[in-house]
Amino acid sequence: MRVMLVEDDARLAALVMEYLNGYEFEVELVTRGDEALARFQASQPELVVLDLMLPGTDGMVVCRQLRAVSDVPILILTAREDSYDEVSGLEQGADDFVNKPVQPRVLLARLRALARRRQAALPVQVEAAALAAPDGPPVYVFGALRIVTADRSVVWRGQECVLSNTEYKLLLVLVESSGQVLSRDALLKKMRNIEFDGLDRSIDNAISKLRRRFDDADASKIKTVWGEGYLFSPSAWH
Repeated sequence: MRVMLVEDDARLAALVMEYLNGYEFEVELVTRGDEALARFQASQPELVVLDLMLPGTDGMVVCRQLRAVSDVPILILTAREDSYDEVSGLEQGADDFVNKPVQPRVLLARLRALARRRQAALPVQVEAAALAAPDGPPVYVFGALRIVTADRSVVWRGQECVLSNTEYKLLLVLVESSGQVLSRDALLKKMRNIEFDGLDRSIDNAISKLRRRFDDADASKIKTVWGEGYLFSPSAWH
């Protein structure tokens, strides 16, 4: 399991990396807060260990940035023993805390616990996708996204998401062809049975709205394939 460690203390980082790499974890080190989001989006780790006092960008800000684009488990390292960091971190979306100085075996146990929680949620998601009868309206589940076609309901991260008719139709067309690139012409034909005239920007506008609704600022969930069209990425929604 891939872990992104955001820590500027070289000695501590070396200790943590050596220890965790000896078990089931592969650790990538980031030493600056202002580099964390870009590195996270590039490597897509399954867990994040985040120090609070970082050069560039404060750890709390990094936590908020990561939570805005992903539900990845985040474990915060804090040097303070009062409740301030813990309360603030929870408000920013952190999942757990370990006080410094870090005991590697404690960190290992906490990461394993977070990993078990994350893995335990996946079978529920897979099972939910099969709730509909074979000849009934399908239910689509991709990570935190759930679409029930019987009543056109869309749930994102546990909250109902109200879409316009165009947004819902576009999302459903993309989902039904997940993992495949669809051109603007193909999308318009599936949605309205009309051909793309080279000027119609309705698809691009609807894509932009969907990205805003589903926290897809980096276009990782609904990807733009330049010169070809758009692609719904199933793995990016977990």
